[in-house]
Amino acid sequence: MCRTALAIALATPLAAAALAGRIAAQGAPPPTPAEMPSVALVPELALVLRDYEAAWRRGDAAALARLFAEDGFVLQGERAPARGREAIEAAYAGQGGAPLRLRALAVATADTVGYIIGAYGFGDATGDQGKFTLTLRRQTGGPWLIFSDMDNPSQPPRRPPGQSAPSQ
Repeated sequence: MCRTALAIALATPLAAAALAGRIAAQGAPPPTPAEMPSVALVPELALVLRDYEAAWRRGDAAALARLFAEDGFVLQGERAPARGREAIEAAYAGQGGAPLRLRALAVATADTVGYIIGAYGFGDATGDQGKFTLTLRRQTGGPWLIFSDMDNPSQPPRRPPGQSAPSQ
Protein backbone atom coordinates (compact mmCIF):
# COMPACT_ATOMS: atom_id res chain seq x y z
CA MET A 1 0.00 0.00 0.00
CA CYS A 2 1.46 3.42 -0.87
CA ARG A 3 2.13 5.90 1.91
CA THR A 4 -0.71 8.25 0.84
CA ALA A 5 -3.29 5.47 0.87
CA LEU A 6 -1.98 4.27 4.25
CA ALA A 7 -2.21 7.80 5.67
CA ILE A 8 -5.82 8.14 4.44
CA ALA A 9 -6.74 4.70 5.79
CA LEU A 10 -5.31 5.56 9.22
CA ALA A 11 -6.60 9.13 9.30
CA THR A 12 -10.20 8.33 8.39
CA PRO A 13 -10.98 6.26 11.52
CA LEU A 14 -9.21 8.84 13.69
CA ALA A 15 -11.18 11.71 12.15
CA ALA A 16 -14.44 9.77 12.54
CA ALA A 17 -13.67 9.05 16.19
CA ALA A 18 -12.84 12.69 16.86
CA LEU A 19 -16.05 13.84 15.16
CA ALA A 20 -18.13 11.33 17.12
CA GLY A 21 -16.55 12.57 20.34
CA ARG A 22 -17.41 16.18 19.47
CA ILE A 23 -21.00 15.29 18.64
CA ALA A 24 -21.40 13.35 21.89
CA ALA A 25 -19.88 16.20 23.89
CA GLN A 26 -22.33 18.72 22.42
CA GLY A 27 -25.26 16.98 24.11
CA ALA A 28 -23.58 16.78 27.52
CA PRO A 29 -23.68 19.71 29.94
CA PRO A 30 -20.32 21.42 30.39
CA PRO A 31 -18.40 20.38 33.49
CA THR A 32 -18.62 22.74 36.45
CA PRO A 33 -15.12 24.13 36.91
CA ALA A 34 -13.67 24.56 40.35
CA GLU A 35 -13.42 28.17 41.46
CA MET A 36 -10.07 29.61 40.42
CA PRO A 37 -7.87 30.80 43.27
CA SER A 38 -7.35 34.51 43.91
CA VAL A 39 -3.96 36.13 43.45
CA ALA A 40 -2.53 38.81 45.73
CA LEU A 41 -2.31 42.37 44.48
CA VAL A 42 0.21 45.01 45.43
CA PRO A 43 -1.50 47.72 47.52
CA GLU A 44 -1.79 50.28 44.70
CA LEU A 45 -3.65 47.76 42.50
CA ALA A 46 -5.77 46.44 45.38
CA LEU A 47 -6.83 50.06 45.94
CA VAL A 48 -8.33 50.17 42.43
CA LEU A 49 -10.59 47.22 43.29
CA ARG A 50 -11.48 48.47 46.79
CA ASP A 51 -12.33 51.97 45.49
CA TYR A 52 -14.48 50.43 42.74
CA GLU A 53 -16.34 48.28 45.29
CA ALA A 54 -16.94 51.28 47.58
CA ALA A 55 -18.23 53.54 44.79
CA TRP A 56 -20.46 50.72 43.49
CA ARG A 57 -21.86 50.04 46.97
CA ARG A 58 -22.80 53.74 47.25
CA GLY A 59 -24.27 53.77 43.72
CA ASP A 60 -21.91 56.70 43.01
CA ALA A 61 -21.56 56.86 39.22
CA ALA A 62 -19.39 60.01 39.41
CA ALA A 63 -16.91 58.30 41.77
CA LEU A 64 -16.80 55.25 39.51
CA ALA A 65 -16.06 57.46 36.48
CA ARG A 66 -13.18 59.16 38.35
CA LEU A 67 -11.47 55.76 38.68
CA PHE A 68 -11.08 55.75 34.88
CA ALA A 69 -8.58 57.43 32.58
CA GLU A 70 -10.05 60.50 30.84
CA ASP A 71 -10.41 58.49 27.61
CA GLY A 72 -11.28 55.15 29.27
CA PHE A 73 -13.95 52.65 28.24
CA VAL A 74 -16.76 50.71 29.90
CA LEU A 75 -17.71 47.62 27.91
CA GLN A 76 -20.88 46.16 29.41
CA GLY A 77 -22.85 43.26 27.94
CA GLU A 78 -25.80 44.12 25.72
CA ARG A 79 -24.81 47.82 25.68
CA ALA A 80 -22.81 50.05 23.37
CA PRO A 81 -19.28 50.91 24.54
CA ALA A 82 -19.01 54.04 26.69
CA ARG A 83 -15.85 56.14 26.26
CA GLY A 84 -14.72 59.08 28.37
CA ARG A 85 -15.60 59.93 31.95
CA GLU A 86 -18.88 61.69 31.09
CA ALA A 87 -20.12 58.68 29.09
CA ILE A 88 -18.85 56.28 31.78
CA GLU A 89 -20.74 58.18 34.47
CA ALA A 90 -23.90 58.02 32.33
CA ALA A 91 -23.36 54.27 31.77
CA TYR A 92 -23.11 53.65 35.52
CA ALA A 93 -26.01 55.97 36.45
CA GLY A 94 -28.69 53.97 38.25
CA GLN A 95 -26.40 50.96 38.72
CA GLY A 96 -24.77 49.88 41.93
CA GLY A 97 -26.07 50.31 45.43
CA ALA A 98 -25.38 46.69 46.38
CA PRO A 99 -22.38 45.04 48.02
CA LEU A 100 -19.88 44.05 45.34
CA ARG A 101 -16.92 41.71 45.80
CA LEU A 102 -14.04 41.86 43.34
CA ARG A 103 -11.13 39.46 43.39
CA ALA A 104 -8.12 39.07 41.13
CA LEU A 105 -7.36 35.87 39.23
CA ALA A 106 -4.36 37.21 37.29
CA VAL A 107 -2.44 40.46 37.19
CA ALA A 108 0.49 42.00 35.36
CA THR A 109 2.01 45.45 35.07
CA ALA A 110 4.83 46.91 33.05
CA ASP A 111 5.81 50.53 33.65
CA THR A 112 2.62 52.48 32.82
CA VAL A 113 0.23 49.73 31.65
CA GLY A 114 -1.27 46.66 33.28
CA TYR A 115 -4.28 44.44 33.67
CA ILE A 116 -6.33 42.62 36.26
CA ILE A 117 -8.38 39.59 35.28
CA GLY A 118 -10.90 38.85 37.97
CA ALA A 119 -14.21 37.55 39.21
CA TYR A 120 -17.07 39.27 40.99
CA GLY A 121 -20.00 38.49 43.22
CA PHE A 122 -22.81 40.44 44.87
CA GLY A 123 -24.33 40.50 48.33
CA ASP A 124 -24.40 37.32 50.37
CA ALA A 125 -24.28 35.00 47.34
CA THR A 126 -21.45 32.51 47.53
CA GLY A 127 -19.05 31.93 44.69
CA ASP A 128 -18.39 34.01 41.63
CA GLN A 129 -21.30 35.38 39.65
CA GLY A 130 -19.25 36.83 36.81
CA LYS A 131 -15.84 37.78 35.55
CA PHE A 132 -14.08 40.94 34.40
CA THR A 133 -10.99 42.38 32.81
CA LEU A 134 -9.58 45.73 33.77
CA THR A 135 -6.87 47.25 31.62
CA LEU A 136 -4.96 49.86 33.56
CA ARG A 137 -2.88 52.89 32.70
CA ARG A 138 -0.99 55.50 34.68
CA GLN A 139 1.33 58.42 34.25
CA THR A 140 4.83 57.53 35.45
CA GLY A 141 4.66 57.51 39.25
CA GLY A 142 0.93 58.34 39.26
CA PRO A 143 -2.03 56.29 40.44
CA TRP A 144 -3.38 53.42 38.38
CA LEU A 145 -6.51 54.34 36.46
CA ILE A 146 -8.85 52.00 34.64
CA PHE A 147 -8.53 52.31 30.87
CA SER A 148 -11.15 49.67 30.14
CA ASP A 149 -13.58 47.61 32.17
CA MET A 150 -15.27 44.65 30.51
CA ASP A 151 -17.46 42.27 32.51
CA ASN A 152 -20.00 39.57 31.93
CA PRO A 153 -21.98 37.14 34.04
CA SER A 154 -20.93 33.54 34.43
CA GLN A 155 -24.48 32.28 33.87
CA PRO A 156 -26.79 33.15 30.98
CA PRO A 157 -29.51 35.65 31.89
CA ARG A 158 -32.69 34.12 33.26
CA ARG A 159 -35.59 34.46 30.84
CA PRO A 160 -39.26 34.31 31.66
CA PRO A 161 -40.87 30.93 30.88
CA GLY A 162 -41.75 30.66 27.21
CA GLN A 163 -39.25 33.33 26.08
CA SER A 164 -36.45 32.00 23.92
CA ALA A 165 -32.90 33.27 23.76
CA PRO A 166 -32.06 35.64 20.90
CA SER A 167 -30.70 33.87 17.83
CA GLN A 168 -27.18 34.65 16.73
